[in-house]
This record gives sequence, structure tokens and C-alpha cells, in this order.
Amino acid sequence: MDKFQHLLETHSCLFSLIIILILWDTVWKAIAMWKSARNNHLVWFLCITIINSIGILPIIYILTHRKQTTE
Repeated sequence: MDKFQHLLETHSCLFSLIIILILWDTVWKAIAMWKSARNNHLVWFLCITIINSIGILPIIYILTHRKQTTE
């Protein structure tokens, strides 16, 4: 336990960054997976599920498959 506590104290910034990246990826992945499932885009759904891209692939899907608004 002493080694783990020492590791946390010496690398707390790194652990914080990793936690932020995990949360970032999880939020974007969840949104993109929801949208791809609702749009019946099975290939996108599988790619987003399998590929770990720190949110890049889900953002690409969301931006390229958003509904166009007519004014």
C-alpha cells in the first residue's frame, strides 16, 4: 500500500490526465454510439465500439452525420 500511495503522490498529474481522457472518451463514445444505433449505422457502431481513439472517431461520426437544419 505504501508503494501505491507513493506512486499516486509522485504522478498525480499524470493520473489526473488519464482520468480526464477516459471521461472525455467515454462521453463522446456514448453519444456517437447512441446516434449510430438510432440511425442503424452498424459499421460505425462497431468501429466506435472497437477502436479506442480518445474521442476522435466519435467526434468525426457526430460531425459528419448530424442533421442539416433548413432555414
